[in-house]
Amino acid sequence: MIQIMTTIRITSAEKPFDSRRVARLAAGLITTAEAMGLLGEMEVRRLDMATFRRVVDRIATAGIGTEVQAALSAPADRDQPAEIDRLLDRLAMALEESPSPSHEWGSLESLFRADRLARLLNISPASVRRYQTGARQTPDEIAARLHFLATLVGDLAGAYNAFGIRRWFERSRAMLDGHKPADLLHGDWDPESPEARRVRELARSLGSSAAT
Repeated sequence: MIQIMTTIRITSAEKPFDSRRVARLAAGLITTAEAMGLLGEMEVRRLDMATFRRVVDRIATAGIGTEVQAALSAPADRDQPAEIDRLLDRLAMALEESPSPSHEWGSLESLFRADRLARLLNISPASVRRYQTGARQTPDEIAARLHFLATLVGDLAGAYNAFGIRRWFERSRAMLDGHKPADLLHGDWDPESPEARRVRELARSLGSSAAT
């Protein structure tokens, strides 16, 4: 069983999601989309084509992965493993490269609360509230950090519940030379920095092992 937050509990998979690799990729996309706030209150209990289409439709409402949504409506070979692999890869890239602060603020504030989220982003709690409500537009550099955190949460959600995810950022990690993940995400940090990439690699290694 793969459990993510409260709405995603995947207990079974059907073709073309019944191989370990495809199931892992699909589950990873779903966890990331949920962490980004794109799925709303949608519940996912099984991996099948009907569920995957619903997930893609929700993601597409944010303008992400619309070409995958179109491809799924075509009769061709969409149910074949090779085609699903291709669509999953395309959707994963689209999610990775598409910050969506209007969705991500609410999702991450709900998980971390304003004070902790503010510390991770190096802004004030008041700024978190202003950006979340739309009183101020989110600057690009803050949106990039917010999106990085959302994708990290998506990676971690396959291994931890909400409490565990929050703790993960505050515990020393051998793979980070004894540093806490939060220690490497300090100041005006850049998601493309070597330190941030080390944090990402650690989160992805944990999420991958949990999903398999």
